[in-house]
Amino acid sequence: MTLAKEKTVVDIVRADFPILKEKVNGKPLVYLDNAATSQKPLQVINSLQDYYQEYNSNVHRGAHCLSGKATDAYEGARDRVAKFVNASSRQEIVYTRNATEAINLVAYSWAMNNLQPGDEIIFSVMEHHSNIVPWHFVAQKTGAVLKHVELTSEETFDLDQFKQLLSDKTKLVSVVHVSNTLGCINPVKEICHLAHQQGAKVLIDACQSVPHMPVDVQDMDCDWLVASGHKMCAPSGIGFLYGKQEILQEMPPFLGGGEMIADVYLDHSTYGELPHKFEAGTPAIGEAIALGAAVDYLTTIGMDKIHAYEAELTAYLFQELGKIPQIRIYGPKPDANGEGRAALAAFTAGQIHANDLSTFLDEYGVAIRSGHHCTQPLHRHLDIPATARASLSFYNTREEIDVFVKALKETIEFFSGFLG
Repeated sequence: MTLAKEKTVVDIVRADFPILKEKVNGKPLVYLDNAATSQKPLQVINSLQDYYQEYNSNVHRGAHCLSGKATDAYEGARDRVAKFVNASSRQEIVYTRNATEAINLVAYSWAMNNLQPGDEIIFSVMEHHSNIVPWHFVAQKTGAVLKHVELTSEETFDLDQFKQLLSDKTKLVSVVHVSNTLGCINPVKEICHLAHQQGAKVLIDACQSVPHMPVDVQDMDCDWLVASGHKMCAPSGIGFLYGKQEILQEMPPFLGGGEMIADVYLDHSTYGELPHKFEAGTPAIGEAIALGAAVDYLTTIGMDKIHAYEAELTAYLFQELGKIPQIRIYGPKPDANGEGRAALAAFTAGQIHANDLSTFLDEYGVAIRSGHHCTQPLHRHLDIPATARASLSFYNTREEIDVFVKALKETIEFFSGFLG
């Protein structure tokens, strides 16, 4: 008698993701591009479909049944997001299209109205373009000065340099929680504490942390935090801004139109309460409801369990990549348990261009990312044109890492014949 193999959490979870059964170039899909966007479980897909099939209607102010049901689901999702990041109030969660829009909301509503010539904004060399370009706009309009934190020898956030940059001129610190290229986990709680001692506000880009580990905005004590739904098992076109209630209260609306008003007259308007004063126009209703479903899904699994399993995968990924002499991985190394960095590896392979690696790996059914990952300043700092990036999620397996590493070895061997 053969005993049936007991299913692990990942075995059960994988069944929720229909796309993982797809084939690419005749090979089973190995999806290792999760830092760019995550795949979606049936629970999220079905929630979006249910909205459009069963109660599609605009939210707020509708007196009929469908509008009431849509409003309840839409606002219920906000409650779930608030609980997920431990906001002190649902009013502290503003729906946006994505994290980029959330950062721009802070840039245009708060920074443009509060910064003066000579005030300083600090970010880091590892930031995503979405956490750099809006501050260019602010500096050009206000005369604020931009300063950046560089890397330690371990290619992590240089906290000592950050302390030196801080002064009473510092008005805003905007940094990533987890680098989408280096994989380093920045000391955001300490960053917030140090910045607040100087009277500065802090914005945290949590796109690469919220889907992979517990995030507590009250414990972190950030002033704002942003995330994108499409990286956390939700659809694209939806994200959120967390902001401390007293700060959001003082910020003027970002966009004008319907939904964000209290009363409109021919010569002036009054604005709605939080968070609605920042949500002009018909929102992404189905996407917001599906974001709530994604939060429910992640919560049911448990963020501690997700983080622990991804740490195991990280340890194995680095162990196997370490067997390939041509590979150079950027960012800090994980410890023996895979802790100390995110579940991704951005790497180069000698003279082989990252785009060529990605193209050839696709022939094996392996999906990775190549290029600068919207971190051009970081790649210039590292003096490399591009990196290849394999990024993991809780639905990936060791077997998929084996397929990836085998395909990578064969690809490097193929190119070695041409490059010598």
